[in-house]
Amino acid sequence: MEQAVSSHIFERIGYLTLNRPEKRNALNQEMVSEMRSIFSEFETDDAVKVIVIRAEGKVFCSGADLASLQQLQSNSFEENLADSNHLKELFQQIYTSQKVVIAQVQGHALAGGCGLVTVCDFAYAVPEAKFGYTEVKIGFVPAIVKVFLLRKIGEGKAKQLLLGAELLTAKEAQDFGLINWLTEADQLEQSVYDFAQKLITQNSGVAMGMTKQMIAEVQEMSLEAGLSYAAEMNAKARESQDCKQGISAFLNKEPLIW
Repeated sequence: MEQAVSSHIFERIGYLTLNRPEKRNALNQEMVSEMRSIFSEFETDDAVKVIVIRAEGKVFCSGADLASLQQLQSNSFEENLADSNHLKELFQQIYTSQKVVIAQVQGHALAGGCGLVTVCDFAYAVPEAKFGYTEVKIGFVPAIVKVFLLRKIGEGKAKQLLLGAELLTAKEAQDFGLINWLTEADQLEQSVYDFAQKLITQNSGVAMGMTKQMIAEVQEMSLEAGLSYAAEMNAKARESQDCKQGISAFLNKEPLIW
């Protein structure tokens, strides 16, 4: 039996692939568990500098699968809370990863699938892909993704997407700031690979990780607290081996490949 999520490492890119195309890569508890496990492995593996989330089949991810939705109807509050926390921890793991995470979206990304794209740092998508948070149409709420979506695109745009619950074209999703680039299907994999390699060879992994951490943490701070935190992180970065190596190469006009 094939795994619902597969992974491999190629040239410092950790690929996490959703592998239930016959179920439109719909999420269930087992898939979320497998994704969390793979992310934990990638996070601590020095052979991985950038992580790519992608999917097999025509659909990137259609959200929760039917069996999971049916189970919700008979779950206790405690069971539903545990299930919600499980997904929350995956999204938090992706968002706070010290490594850059890129979504490679080859098809529709809906509800929880759209949430998965939202928590990534960057997203490439094919023009044919549709995006949307459709939860309120079935009396559900886009609770967890909302925390990240507000940070990503702001309250006004988030309300339009979460309350309107309409499907967006890939171009509209790009205009909203959900995805970064549109790429034709036959160029998608190469475009993501090329961008990942640019990050890998051009930028310090330590510096990218610290920058991600600061972006995540500073938004909830007061101006004074945020600036104090920034100054401390600035000083901390200067002590890193990457910074010393980078400044030395810059001053000596030496080529630097990370």
